[in-house]
Amino acid sequence: MKYLFLFNLVLLSCFGHAQQDGFIRDFGKKWANAMAYTLEVAELMPENHYDFKPTPEEMTFKEQLLHMMGNVSWLSTAYLNGQKSNTDFKKKEYTKLQVIEIIREEFRLSTLAVAQLPAAALEEEVKFFAGPMNKRQIVALLNDHMTHHRGQLLVYLRLQEIKPPQYRGW
Repeated sequence: MKYLFLFNLVLLSCFGHAQQDGFIRDFGKKWANAMAYTLEVAELMPENHYDFKPTPEEMTFKEQLLHMMGNVSWLSTAYLNGQKSNTDFKKKEYTKLQVIEIIREEFRLSTLAVAQLPAAALEEEVKFFAGPMNKRQIVALLNDHMTHHRGQLLVYLRLQEIKPPQYRGW
């Protein structure tokens, strides 16, 4: 009985690590699609509309993109031990091409941060302003926040009579 218990404990432990490794692998695929989709959205908007915002209270198209990338950078560095970029996310003078390069770089850095996480680190708890979270939840938040703001950008495109790209998920 004791050996059966130990065998099951080891088996469950290995299964848990396999699930965590699968989570990181699955995130990598999803994140690559998120990058391609975000770049497609950013490229569709003409540069002369990068300062467009639907209402005075909203961020401009460019500010939305920079906010998204600032959040990616913050979550990746503050909680996932990623490499910090040199981007000033508050700067308003970026050109469309510069913003697109920022998107590429922040996705690259965040992809590395997640890929380099040991699977066991996903369950490590971190202090977050909304309460304690584990790193797996932070990784999920990267995607959730991105999706939220990218959805707003799709509306910005429609308001400029630009058909958004077809959604791609996994």
